[in-house]
Amino acid sequence: MTDNHRFETRTIHDGYEDKSHHNSLAAPIYQTSTFTFETAEAGERRFAGEDPGYIYSRLGNPTVRMLEERIASLENAEAGLAFGSGMAAVSAVLLNLVKSGDHILCSEGVYGCTFGLLKMLEEKFSIDHDLLPLDSVEQIRSAIRPTTTVIYIETPINPTLKLIDLEMIVSVAKEYGIQVVVDNTFSTPYLQRPIEFGCDIVLHSATKYIGGHGDVVAGLVAGSKDAMTSIAKSTQKDIGGILSPFDAWLLLRGLKTLPLRMDRHCSNARSIVENLSSHPRVKKVMYPGTETSPSYAISKKQMKYPGGLISFELDGGKQEAQEFMNKLKMIKIAVSLGDAETLIQHPSTMTHAVVPEDERRRMGISDSLIRLSIGLEAWEDIWEDVLQALEAL
Repeated sequence: MTDNHRFETRTIHDGYEDKSHHNSLAAPIYQTSTFTFETAEAGERRFAGEDPGYIYSRLGNPTVRMLEERIASLENAEAGLAFGSGMAAVSAVLLNLVKSGDHILCSEGVYGCTFGLLKMLEEKFSIDHDLLPLDSVEQIRSAIRPTTTVIYIETPINPTLKLIDLEMIVSVAKEYGIQVVVDNTFSTPYLQRPIEFGCDIVLHSATKYIGGHGDVVAGLVAGSKDAMTSIAKSTQKDIGGILSPFDAWLLLRGLKTLPLRMDRHCSNARSIVENLSSHPRVKKVMYPGTETSPSYAISKKQMKYPGGLISFELDGGKQEAQEFMNKLKMIKIAVSLGDAETLIQHPSTMTHAVVPEDERRRMGISDSLIRLSIGLEAWEDIWEDVLQALEAL
């Protein structure tokens, strides 16, 4: 990490030294599956860990390493790891931290595929989990078991955008020696850095804001050097959900504009929230940056800005929500987020369809709830599209 450079500078420079790569301004893509050894003895030393050189791209690649060093710098972590998807990252982290009989305490809302993974761990490996609001110290303490190994948090939570107080979670977790893992996808390290609040591991679906252009699927993890080494030598190496060198290069390129893009995403979101909140067909707007939001105080404490995502409920049900989405002209129906384009999706039938209905209701996901990922277009054009669709209902 470059201690004397600010965040915006580190997104461009950290992890890459051009003098080590023939003075190439752009990071090279080491598109190779394996690396040669000058002698058999040199190969032996590398496999023994005595020589830090590269062996095989599943075990490490120079382009991927540049990305890992950059995300570690941006999260103020000691080390980082890159994966072939966000769920590869989630899976590798959890499988490294838990064993049969352990218990995971989770924020009440989680991404649908994370929920699916938790159910799989429960059914196949007897690893239990509880989904709780995590609103108070007393509630957390009462939910902790002797077998609780991990507290796993999304904040903001997908798709309700509720925030979890990281400082509070860490204060309890440290009492019991429990690891705290935070999915920081919606915030990126530009808006929120959980490790600075004492969390142990932070992860991202880098497919979203970090990539920023809808052209790569990837996951990133950051934490202590010991934790990253443990994951690299176990679940990353042996399960193999690694990132390709070209995709790592795309993410290095995307990170260079992350602060600029996030500023625009967030400013656009504020403008859309202001207009949505006063429309008669909109029953409820969920956005942590409004003073009426239950999460407002937490957002002021632990986030730079409240983010570029908005969720809202229409006056109606699934039929009205789908009718509204179908009437949009510029905004695209898609389940990702963080792209230059504004995207919209219906969580109860899309990203969270795998979650049983009663669980969805408990998470606050109604059939009228819609998630809007605000893009980089002129906010007026985004609003005009939303407005015409609302008026056409």
